[in-house]
Amino acid sequence: MTDSTNTQSASTPRILIASLVGTAVEFYDFYIYATAASLVFGPLFFPKSSVSAQLMQSYATLGLAFLARPLGAWLFGHFGDRIGRKSTLVASLLLMGGSTTLIAFLPTYQMAGWIAPLLLCVLRVGQGIGLGGEWGGAALLAVENAPPGWRGRFGMFPQLGAPVGFIAANGLFLILGVTLSSAQFLAWGWRLPFIGSAALVAVGLWVRLKLTETPAFKAALAEAEPPKVPIAELFRDHLSPTIAGTFAAIACFATYYLATAFALGYGTKSLGYPQETFLSIQLVAILFMAGGIMLAGWWSDLSSARNVLMGGCIGTIGTGFLLGPMFLSGSLLPIFLWLALALFMMGFVYGPLGAFLPSLFPSRVRYTGASMTFNIAGILGAAPVPLVAQWLADRGGLAYVGYYLSAATAISLLALWWTRHHRDRIA
Repeated sequence: MTDSTNTQSASTPRILIASLVGTAVEFYDFYIYATAASLVFGPLFFPKSSVSAQLMQSYATLGLAFLARPLGAWLFGHFGDRIGRKSTLVASLLLMGGSTTLIAFLPTYQMAGWIAPLLLCVLRVGQGIGLGGEWGGAALLAVENAPPGWRGRFGMFPQLGAPVGFIAANGLFLILGVTLSSAQFLAWGWRLPFIGSAALVAVGLWVRLKLTETPAFKAALAEAEPPKVPIAELFRDHLSPTIAGTFAAIACFATYYLATAFALGYGTKSLGYPQETFLSIQLVAILFMAGGIMLAGWWSDLSSARNVLMGGCIGTIGTGFLLGPMFLSGSLLPIFLWLALALFMMGFVYGPLGAFLPSLFPSRVRYTGASMTFNIAGILGAAPVPLVAQWLADRGGLAYVGYYLSAATAISLLALWWTRHHRDRIA
């Protein structure tokens, strides 16, 4: 065995941990915002009005980060394809964590008037830019270091950051809800998870600063000069896979934000379930998502990431039709079963993306390509979801929210069918 092989073998655990820990921190930051937007940001940061109106205004700020994510994908993708994956991943983590921590110190609407929601929106955009550069780099860190036949299982590690981040975020909110009174939680308790982000970012930095560049990036530099403007080369030479990959990723965003942010707001505000009770069943249901991601990663290496994603889309379309009947059953058990099913299917429409999207692009524009497809899909698939879902539920009934999920997933299924024209670019 050569020295380089020994080095690679020794670094594999660090590579996988870095791809998971970094995205877990990023998603923790993103999810504590989504949880706070569902629970407290409405009355804290917006003028007094109906509960539904405040909730919709709060959800509108949730969508701001998705509009900023393509900017982050372009910015970090540019440097990730030109100077390397490592330093870019460190910068994205710092921007995301810094924006999140500062939210903890914002004044409320009662304290500062319109300045409060303005500052909230600015920091939310900062979160979006940071996450826009995070996912693509973490996915490349994993799959560009994967040995032959293991790309699906390596690619699932950054995806596992999503349920890990969710459990940390909602678990902390659950603990605070149990230990603090409603008045204490509304007054200052909601700030603690945002302060906690600083410690988590420090852990992520400790892991990532010791990484080296991926073999694929080193090989690309040895073959040719890096592109001067990666996004221009991407849209000029790889527009078709960029479009197809973008629409293929819509299903995962729609599924996740319906089963978490919207479900939490609807379950507590409209159905009247206690906040701690609903957070508890979501925490259990998210374990099904983690199981789905791991199973999908294993299946991807046996078949292909594209085939697993298509199977997940078919299952998610059916899951959408069950939303209305199961949520309006009058019992928590059917609600939990729907959440568990939806998040399990989420594992199949999300888990393989870590291997699938990078495979659509050559290494010289892979950071930009994977990041742009994933984050533009976030705009289309997630940014409008809580707002549109609340509007549909208020005016047409909850069943139409389920039809919305099925329709969004059908679009992804068609896009995946189209990607049969695009060969795998990762050797």
